Amino acid sequence: MINIDIIKNLKGSNGNMKLDINLDIKKGSFVSILGKSGSGKTTLLRILAGLERANGNIKIENEYWLDEKIFIHPRQRSVGFVFQDYALFPNMSVRENLLFAKKDEKLADMLLKMTELLQLQDTPSMMLSGGQQQRVAICRALMRKPKVLLLDEPLSALDMQMREKLQMEILNLHKIFETTTIMVSHSPNEIYKMSDFVALIEDGKVKKYGTPKEILLKTSGSQKFSFGGRILEIYKADILHIAVIAIDNQIVEIVLDSNEAKILKVGDSVRVSTKAFSPVVAKVG
Repeated sequence: MINIDIIKNLKGSNGNMKLDINLDIKKGSFVSILGKSGSGKTTLLRILAGLERANGNIKIENEYWLDEKIFIHPRQRSVGFVFQDYALFPNMSVRENLLFAKKDEKLADMLLKMTELLQLQDTPSMMLSGGQQQRVAICRALMRKPKVLLLDEPLSALDMQMREKLQMEILNLHKIFETTTIMVSHSPNEIYKMSDFVALIEDGKVKKYGTPKEILLKTSGSQKFSFGGRILEIYKADILHIAVIAIDNQIVEIVLDSNEAKILKVGDSVRVSTKAFSPVVAKVG
């Protein structure tokens, strides 16, 4: 079990904010952190890694990493951290990047084989594609066989095909190493597919904690589906008004009724839902 009870004053998207997190995470689970930019998600990961200080307690199984008297140095914490920008040593080869974390040739071989990087092991990391660099970053984070793996939007810069491939690889490594994984992500698809639990953070606090279905599904009553999106364009085709809406990584066209066409405009955040086969578009906020 990971017990987190920390407080830290910081500047959020709306000015000064108190990060006040109380969260218990089951050992070996995959937990995603969801929330708006500036809500404290990345700061929470950095505090867990020991890269930033906070007041309170962090207890991993029976070991305290933080309390009133204790602050365990990042190098002494059993943590693997994968940053958004990969943070590889550009002139080191793939294998050298792994062995820098820990001199374990056998483990490096295993990870390189599992992630299909063995043939690239002597290539400088700066010569790799984004997906390959992300694989190296994940492998390097696992070289110390950490109790906790922290992922800060690890796949956000990749195309959808590569993103889906690495999602499966991360899940596979998570299960093999039996690590507790905590991932920050803005992608509902990614979170739903990968997570055991989801923590929704708003203004520095955990507002909801539950399964992906409990946190992400927003249908109610007789609604068959419900997705958040943003209007990119509204145009008229004969007598119909058509809205072009971006929903996650997809663009869809929805026919608006006359009232919706009057109320909605380009740039509006909307929720697209349906009852039976008739989509209903409602403005959010």
